[in-house]
Amino acid sequence: MTTPKYVVAIVGGATAGAETAGLLADRGVVSVVFEQNARPYGKIEDGLPRWHGKLRQKEYATINAHLERPEVHFVPKTKIGRDLDFRELVHDWGFTSVILAHGAWRDRALPVPGAEAFVGRGLVYQNSFIYWFNHYEERAYNGPRYEVTDGCIVIGGGLASIDVSKVLQIEAVRGALRQRGIEVSALELEHAGLPATLAAHGLTWEALGLRPATLFYRRLIEDMPLLEMPANADAARRQQIGAVRRRLVEKAMQRYLFNVVPLRAPLGVLVEGDRMVGMRFQRTTVSEGEILSVPGAVEDVRAPLVISSIGSIPEPMPGIPQRGDLYDYLDRELGRVRGYDTVFSTGNVVTGKGNVVASRRHSVEVTTRLLEGFLGIGASDGHEGEDVLLDSVTAPAAAAAARLADWVGSRPLLEAPQVEAILRRVRERQAAVGYTGSYGEWIDRVTPDDLG
Repeated sequence: MTTPKYVVAIVGGATAGAETAGLLADRGVVSVVFEQNARPYGKIEDGLPRWHGKLRQKEYATINAHLERPEVHFVPKTKIGRDLDFRELVHDWGFTSVILAHGAWRDRALPVPGAEAFVGRGLVYQNSFIYWFNHYEERAYNGPRYEVTDGCIVIGGGLASIDVSKVLQIEAVRGALRQRGIEVSALELEHAGLPATLAAHGLTWEALGLRPATLFYRRLIEDMPLLEMPANADAARRQQIGAVRRRLVEKAMQRYLFNVVPLRAPLGVLVEGDRMVGMRFQRTTVSEGEILSVPGAVEDVRAPLVISSIGSIPEPMPGIPQRGDLYDYLDRELGRVRGYDTVFSTGNVVTGKGNVVASRRHSVEVTTRLLEGFLGIGASDGHEGEDVLLDSVTAPAAAAAARLADWVGSRPLLEAPQVEAILRRVRERQAAVGYTGSYGEWIDRVTPDDLG
């Protein structure tokens, strides 16, 4: 580097971080992308069930195109707050700005007294469960392993909780078919649906003798946040969207044979020995949008596994102030972190939403078709519309990146010695994790040949 430059640190290399790095590169800004994993694909790889293969490959290509640019320096296997101190990154490295784009990876705690003591012993959180599902068949997988049987409980209500319910049903059916000498992949089952797959082998759900997974939701099915409700929706629009939500859920239930029980809030844990063996639920009612408990209406539901899918939030990071579950922002539009002049945020780390997709840009009719494709319940056999739904994430990320780039462009340029000092530290960290400086070679090297 022989000319003055802006140099920005980006924490997180997935959709939001890569979009930001690409746009900054367009403006001649040097970016250093710190990624906690070997591969930078975030929720696309680890939080989106692996049957969304075409969507994943398309987004991988988009992320790669941003991160392999010469203005972008990729630093893998480096978690800020663990491998590098956040305050040091902000104050000592000399960056023009630090942009947080590391998403929402921490599961929101199940609000039931004593439940946390049983994580891994009857209670599992969504992020860990989907990560396991996506990777457990790989030879090199060494993470937690879960034994999926029938009759499991899911607590949630959003798109992710439907994905979890589908995984439970698919894995239970795979196990039952395997006992009959029939091998069917998870992708085949998701693609064709359970009734059609079983019929092709001369079987029915009843013949398997399995209990369905059950999704418990504290509100009405019409309230499930699958399709966003506009803030200014009148009664007719609210009724329309509620009906669409119910229709989506019913189609998913028919195709994957899980149950949904609304108006149930988790109240307590059922325990035998050192394991959770189910949940105690409080019956609820909804009045003018408020959830009310039904006095004396409590029921116990036993299950071999309880999966909490009630949302994701950013992981706490030493040095970043928090307000409740989220980081404390002075300016939410820029994601400006309180207490720092040069620290900003973008993507799910700002919103605290872990979902990969959410549609705000299309009509109810169009979004319904897209969601049917995404959920695997559309008229076609594929997942048409996935990329359009993903655009609902990438478009806001690009807009946020543009705002951040404008701010960066208002700052003083760093002189060449300052730039070189930063990049020298970057090279030292890259060397420490075995990264040689070629993004393409690195991705080829760390991608398992049996990646699911």
